[in-house]
Amino acid sequence: VTNTQGMLPEADFVFLDELLNANSAILNSLLMALNERVFRRGQETKRLPALIFVGASNRLPEDEALGALFDRFLLRVMSDNVDDDQLHDVLDAGWLIEQQTTEPDTTVTVQDIQDLQSAVPHVDLSKIRDPYLTLIRRLRNAGVAVSDRRAVKLQRVIAASALLCGRNEGRTSDLWVMRYIWEVLEQRELVREMVDQVIGQDTSETDGHHARSTPSTRPDPEAMARDLEAIDTELQREDLDLPRRAHLQDRVGVLADRVQWVE
Repeated sequence: VTNTQGMLPEADFVFLDELLNANSAILNSLLMALNERVFRRGQETKRLPALIFVGASNRLPEDEALGALFDRFLLRVMSDNVDDDQLHDVLDAGWLIEQQTTEPDTTVTVQDIQDLQSAVPHVDLSKIRDPYLTLIRRLRNAGVAVSDRRAVKLQRVIAASALLCGRNEGRTSDLWVMRYIWEVLEQRELVREMVDQVIGQDTSETDGHHARSTPSTRPDPEAMARDLEAIDTELQREDLDLPRRAHLQDRVGVLADRVQWVE
């Protein structure tokens, strides 16, 4: 019998730091934990109570063998340093944390999260099924890999957005979570633009819409420059086929639409 006291198989919240530096045996064992919430060792099988897995890494996966693991993480967020004009506030906040002698009060309990998760399957997503399918197809056509597994699992995240707005039915505004399903950094602007276009086509009342559904922040000129450089490099390839060239033209079109918002 494996002693799992105080370890991952008994955790409610799991943070996997420097995930991609783990060896292949650990990564393979995580696949079942991430997808089925099951811990298996020999003949021993145990259901995991984990409510959420969060992974962190200083690099994106480059080895194709890590593709299955990366696919299990539905949302991807790039955490950069704050702008220089905000650094003063960060230093003050960090120093206040260092001076704290007591743990901060808990405002959300594990039971609260479990209650919310049990309500997720009861959210009605029928009204946004068509725009969601349209978005998935457009993303796939643009070269953003959205597996069937992720397309199914992402419905839970969309439903969670509706719940946090106090609704039991999904709205197009709840598709804002799709901005964070990119595969590589160069896709961030493209994915964001496509999601915003689908949300913008919803002309219904804005009352009850998720606050994050409003058009995202102005485009990052450095990210756009990297994207253009990557497109230019790929266009130089002699073996570039017509479908791939059409995909690159679509990416340039998206960048052309957003460049007017660069300060």
